[in-house]
Amino acid sequence: MDVSRRSTVRGVEPAAGGTGEAPARRGASMIGVPFERVDSPRFGVVGLGNRGGEMVPLLLRVPGARVTALCDIRPEFARAAARTVTDAGQPEPALYTGGDEDFEHLVRRDDVDFVYVAAPWEWHTPMALAAMRAGKHVGVECPIGLTLDDLWELVDTSEETRRHCIQLENCCYGQNELRALRMAHDGLFGELLHGSGAYLHDLREPLFSKTFYGGQWRRRYHTDHNGDLYPTHGLGPVAAYMDLHRGDRFVRMTSMSTPALGLAEYRAAHLPPGDETSRERYVDGDVTMSLIQTARGRVIHLLHGVSNPHPYSRRNHLAGTKGVFEDYPPRIYLEPAQGNDEWGSFDDYASYDHWLWTDVGPGPGGHGGMDYIMLWRLVQTLRLGLAPDIDVYDSAAWNAPFPLSVRSIRHNGQPAEFPDFTRGDWQTPHPGTDSVKPT
Repeated sequence: MDVSRRSTVRGVEPAAGGTGEAPARRGASMIGVPFERVDSPRFGVVGLGNRGGEMVPLLLRVPGARVTALCDIRPEFARAAARTVTDAGQPEPALYTGGDEDFEHLVRRDDVDFVYVAAPWEWHTPMALAAMRAGKHVGVECPIGLTLDDLWELVDTSEETRRHCIQLENCCYGQNELRALRMAHDGLFGELLHGSGAYLHDLREPLFSKTFYGGQWRRRYHTDHNGDLYPTHGLGPVAAYMDLHRGDRFVRMTSMSTPALGLAEYRAAHLPPGDETSRERYVDGDVTMSLIQTARGRVIHLLHGVSNPHPYSRRNHLAGTKGVFEDYPPRIYLEPAQGNDEWGSFDDYASYDHWLWTDVGPGPGGHGGMDYIMLWRLVQTLRLGLAPDIDVYDSAAWNAPFPLSVRSIRHNGQPAEFPDFTRGDWQTPHPGTDSVKPT
């Protein structure tokens, strides 16, 4: 799917749904609603570029998973993914390569239980809506929606159709993230106070690549929006630590951005004069910093920066009244275990590893194994008829910082209110990624 095939990239500050007030509910809550059991879940994958092309072979390694349909506007990408499926010993999948709207045919197939969306961002919401309205559960790469209207429509449609909509590539299934989660829930950090999450990743080279992001679609967001364009990687794990929608919720956010300098400097240094990108004006600040406050008074520091030299980091930081954990590199300070003003080794807490890592991980890989674990757990919940660890309300809240940061920056850092996507059900206890091993 190529952004150039749509007339514009949609704005991210909607006229409707921007006050935080919930629209009328179309169906009952999806909190705790289990999947219907299916012994061999059948997947249709839409978008087979860098991410989708990488996830197909991982999915084929998950016991019980089948890939029955593939869609991409580039026939050669679909054929390559189909060969991966048949090389794994599965029947040849149906291919949909007939243009931008051909995914509509894939989602209506009787032999697809779950649709995996890995297309460019502006297609995520329309594809997820089409999948749910066709009776399919859907998982979506970051972000699931670009506007608050998008996010409310996904919530409403999930409730109306009784189909789940899940944020994938969520970074919640890493070994460190799950270990810290179990430690937090066991009280080792005391009462939680604050945390940090980030997406700090030098993307200058791939953003200007003519092949990495087909049609150079991702760079164009830096010409239209000034905000946190990719909040979910850093925010998802911290939200899990703080039991988002299981006793707490995000209530407000304020954001600021630095000047936008890095992409223009990189272009001047690495691209020839008169290159087709020379007329582009970049407006997204090199680093966006946001503070989110929760209903319980906790504070989350969120960062986004992809336009400057920086070693990859998601920060993954959590602090409470009894100690603190920081990642990149992992280290920990707890009382009374440390108490000497020196960091301790996170390896000393391996006994808190989640059962997904002691019994399953890391598998064949994907972001250090977390991608495989994410897919393995998704397939397990489908096969056993369990509720997903991450639901549409979690997914919507993790994505709301995209439009809310744009709004806050546009209004000189004024706080932007988070919608309550649960419509008051955020204190309802229910399982999350700190799941109990099924018996």
